[in-house]
Amino acid sequence: MISKRKTSTAIKYLFRYKSNMSHDIDHELNEIMAKKRNELMGKAQLSDSKKNTITSPIVLTDLNFDNVVGQYLLLVVDFWAAWCGPCRMVSPIIEQLASEYAGKVVFGKLNVDENPRISSTFGIQSIPTIVIFKNGKAIDAIVGAVSKSHMQSTISKYLANWKSFVKEALIKAFIGKRLM
Repeated sequence: MISKRKTSTAIKYLFRYKSNMSHDIDHELNEIMAKKRNELMGKAQLSDSKKNTITSPIVLTDLNFDNVVGQYLLLVVDFWAAWCGPCRMVSPIIEQLASEYAGKVVFGKLNVDENPRISSTFGIQSIPTIVIFKNGKAIDAIVGAVSKSHMQSTISKYLANWKSFVKEALIKAFIGKRLM
C-alpha cells in the first residue's frame, strides 16, 4: 500500500510538472503568435508602401475620376490636351514631381478632349490647369504653364499639414470601420 505522504508528494510533482508544461506551451504559443503578428504587419506595411508610392501620374478619365479622387488624401490633377503647347511644357514637370513626391502626393493627368464631362464639371476653360484635391475636394488650382518651383511652392502649402492629413484620414477610416 502507498502511504499518504508518497501520494501527496507524487500529486505535488504531477501538478508542478503539469504547471511547468502548461507554462512552456503558453510561452511557445505566445512566441508563435508574436512571430505571425510581425510577419502579417510586415506584409501589411509592404502592401501599404506599394500603394502609397505611385511614382508617375495616373491616367484619369470620365469613368475613373470620381473613384481615384476619393481614394487619395492629396491628388494633383493636370488637365491637358495633346495639341496644347504649354501643356507639353508642363508635362515633364508633372512627371518629375510625381516621382519626387511619391508616397506623399499622387499625380494624375486628364485629357480634356477625351474626357469632356469632368472638364466641364470643374469649369476648365484654359489649359493647362492643375487642380489640387484634398480628400476628394478641389482646394486650389494653377492655370497656365508655370515653373516647377511655382508648382512645388503651391503643393508645399498643403504638404506642411501632411501629418494632420494622415491623422484625419486615419480617424475617418477608424470611425468608418466602427460604424460598419
